[in-house]
Amino acid sequence: MDKNVKKYIYDFSEGNADMKALLGGKGANLAQMSNIGLPVPPGFTLTTEACLAYWSDGEHLLDAIWPDVMAAVERLERATGKTFGRGDNPLLLSVRSGAPISMPGMMDTILNLGLNDVTVEALARNSGEPRFAYDSYRRFIQMFSDVVLGVSSSLFENEIVAAKRALGVRQDFEINAETWKRLIDRFKEIVKKETGTDFPAESDQQLRKAIDAVFRSWNTARAKTYRRINKIPDDLGTAVNVMAMVFGNLGEDCGTGVCFTRNPSTGEKGLYGEFLVNAQGEDVVAGIRTPQPIAELQDTMPGLYRELLEICELLERHYRDMQDIEFTIERNRLFILQTRTGKRTARSSVHIAVDMVKEGLIDRETAVRRVTPDQVEKLLHKQVDPEVAVDVLAKGLPASPGAAVGAVVFDPDEAEKRGAAGESVLLVRHETTPDDIHGLFAAQGVLTSHGGMTSHAAVVARGLGKPCVSGCEALEIDLVKERLFVGGRTFSKGDTLTIDGSRGLVIAGKVALMEPAMTDEFRQILDWADETAKVKVWANADTPEDASRARDFGARGIGLCRTEHMFMAPERLPVMKEMIIASTKEERVAALDKLQVMQEADYRGIFKAMAGLPVTVRLLDPPLHEFLPKEAELEKSLSKLRSEGKEKSPEASALGKTLAKARALKETNPMLGFRGCRLGIIYPEIYQMQIRSIFLSCLHLADAGIEVIPHIMMPLVGTQEEMKRLKGMVDEIAEELFAETSRKIGYEVGTMVEVPRAALVADELAEYAEFFSFGTNDLTQTTFGYSRDDAENKFLAQYVADHVLPEHPFRSIDRNGVGRLMKIAFEEGRRVRPGMGIGICGEHGGDPSSIAFCHQLGLDYVSCSPYRVPVARIAAAHAALGLID
Repeated sequence: MDKNVKKYIYDFSEGNADMKALLGGKGANLAQMSNIGLPVPPGFTLTTEACLAYWSDGEHLLDAIWPDVMAAVERLERATGKTFGRGDNPLLLSVRSGAPISMPGMMDTILNLGLNDVTVEALARNSGEPRFAYDSYRRFIQMFSDVVLGVSSSLFENEIVAAKRALGVRQDFEINAETWKRLIDRFKEIVKKETGTDFPAESDQQLRKAIDAVFRSWNTARAKTYRRINKIPDDLGTAVNVMAMVFGNLGEDCGTGVCFTRNPSTGEKGLYGEFLVNAQGEDVVAGIRTPQPIAELQDTMPGLYRELLEICELLERHYRDMQDIEFTIERNRLFILQTRTGKRTARSSVHIAVDMVKEGLIDRETAVRRVTPDQVEKLLHKQVDPEVAVDVLAKGLPASPGAAVGAVVFDPDEAEKRGAAGESVLLVRHETTPDDIHGLFAAQGVLTSHGGMTSHAAVVARGLGKPCVSGCEALEIDLVKERLFVGGRTFSKGDTLTIDGSRGLVIAGKVALMEPAMTDEFRQILDWADETAKVKVWANADTPEDASRARDFGARGIGLCRTEHMFMAPERLPVMKEMIIASTKEERVAALDKLQVMQEADYRGIFKAMAGLPVTVRLLDPPLHEFLPKEAELEKSLSKLRSEGKEKSPEASALGKTLAKARALKETNPMLGFRGCRLGIIYPEIYQMQIRSIFLSCLHLADAGIEVIPHIMMPLVGTQEEMKRLKGMVDEIAEELFAETSRKIGYEVGTMVEVPRAALVADELAEYAEFFSFGTNDLTQTTFGYSRDDAENKFLAQYVADHVLPEHPFRSIDRNGVGRLMKIAFEEGRRVRPGMGIGICGEHGGDPSSIAFCHQLGLDYVSCSPYRVPVARIAAAHAALGLID
């Protein structure tokens, strides 16, 4: 070959596992297995570069490479001793996709290619099994017509169902040869009717059309949707793998199966999977027949089971990861058709990573690399509360763990529509297909009546982190009338069901779900992540319960304790209202004295829960009118009293005062109004009460031998003078209380950086502020000039969809705008006060992309909600490893 001509075709003997970008995952692994001597049928791969060239040049690419394709087929003929499209011993091919990143079920496969009216007779004679030959031919027509010609597979399935009914049989393999022959003729009639042309008989033409179809499948709607969901680049392309067929449907000494070297749901070590005797691979994957557990192969074909077990162990050691393996048994001979890194649940991913470290297969860093932030988020699945009595309707296979509650829907398009509207739905199907991916993504969970643990529904649900119960054969599903029947009961579209994917249960109605718990393996992987991460993870917590939960999830401190949430409690709102409507300072202080007792108890609980770790308390931030009833509500109550003749009652007088205060406090733009540190400067007694509460609670705990580390944070500071006055207020109260109690504790006073001016004058603020914490929610609003609620309701989603904005700025930090302000504040603050603590406490603190930016900036910590702490810990490690940028 001319060295200047790009090589688009590689025999399996020419590749290896390191060539995934070029040969795709499937092609690279087939080449690797072939080269280490495993029983792989011979074949060749058209590269991903050929796919990308196809999308540039179309038919011209196939014209240019076709001589090379046919030369590769001739090499297969020599390797197998068979002939393609002719002769007494016909060579049949499988044509399968294989992208560099696994996309199970999303692209196309064609089996038994090369069959026609002549070669099927030769296959029947050569095999001695006419039923097998005609079964293979009808499968080929059905699959080729669906994938290549666009003829719905259901048209063929309807004919098969009718034939089985006429024969009085239930399974495809019970259909005899003569019936298959008649069905083949009927299939051809369907093709002619639907396409206007005859089914292609020439084997070369079949192969070319099949390769064309696999290249085209890279850009089908389902493939694009899968890539979008899983953040797979669109410019990778798919390889095409052409392999000599081996047959699992020749008889009782044949079979096909899919197995994992470890349980993909739990991570438990041991061969896990399913097989079918006298079947082809699509029967297992597509859920056409419910298969047998792989362990039963040990009884059916013990020698082949041992051989399979040895190969699986070899492949896992070779790749140092859990493998997903497809195999076929032909005439008591085992063939490996594929191996790839197995898709797994988050729970399984953690379990496998920890076990493989213990087994010496991988190191700790590799284990951390293999558990993604998305997986950790999915690991925090809710479960059905075992203490709650439930109405179990049926039991299927526990295909993907977790529990989900939702309205039953039978159509994936409807699932997508209702899911987008915020409804919780369960997608119910006989079995799912790759075209259902959008519905699977939108649904809370998936329930199927057919298919096994390795069916499409099970594999995709595990990848998406969705609960799934598959193969629940007790269900009778009517897709036309949109109803399901089980145990003499009927459930229609919109009825509520619960599924427990961990136990395979289908439950009537809405069931209470439990929050997730940390397992030993989960804690271990997060501890290893902490060893790698540079950025620490703190939590936002407003109650002792939240603080305890955050600490249990591994938080190293509290980055934001919002005091206003404490005032919202029903028993406190009246006291808060009393303070707000006070007409004199004395009245206001009297109310604040009552609040101080409550605040001390709050702080004691939080500081005790976080003993030995820093707790950052933000002083009162929201405008005071938020603690009063709405103006309209007050007017309505007053009007009611007047209509009852009670306008001079004490109740009416109190309501009148409250209404007058609400009107006086009313603001045109409260977000930019009288709130934050402005309250503490105009009404210093409010902040003084809070500061005393913090110190008194800390001194109380210190007396009991509990280590406390208080950080007092001022909100919405924008000038040096504000920071100076507020720092002075804290220091004055601290000195006074330390003198009274003859005890001192360490503390820090800092500010949230949440308005652009604070970032721009960070050097001035750092003269007095001992730490900075970026309040990125408000900083984003004030930088963009967006009111978050209005922006999200009116235009932000459209801005992101139309690429006016690259990302939603309230979910991931806007690095060019908000991020630039953060960089200025970080550098200027550290220049004035080297080593000052700097972190982030907005919602961005739990977003992996934002955490990566904080790592690059050099922040000390990110603070997020308690349930995001595990996600943030693994994201911080991945940022340090360069896996997130």
